[in-house]
Amino acid sequence: MNDDIRAALSEGQVIDITTTGRKTGQPRRKEIVFHNVDGHVYISGVPRPEKRDWLANLEADPHFIFHLKGDVVADLAATARVITDPEERRRVLAPIGERWGWDDLEDGVRYSPLVEVTFDD
Repeated sequence: MNDDIRAALSEGQVIDITTTGRKTGQPRRKEIVFHNVDGHVYISGVPRPEKRDWLANLEADPHFIFHLKGDVVADLAATARVITDPEERRRVLAPIGERWGWDDLEDGVRYSPLVEVTFDD
């Protein structure tokens, strides 16, 4: 991973991810936002009670491609860890919710998808 990629990962931005469809086994590409919280990369979303397809795909197969786009373009092999522990979710989502202007952090803790991203070597 070069310095340009490290710098791009230090700030949240819009990216694409490619997961493997849990039913079809086919690649599924989705535009989404990532966040850097305390030096860790997370993917989250707006609080909604329904489960997202991309999250269900990552639960079935946590390996995916993290596509940086914009000033720095790179396709990075990665692994997702779905975060379900309420205390960990609260800790990670607090700064994300503040940036996004959420009125109620607890809605985020209950309903936001949240995965931590680890980049493969």
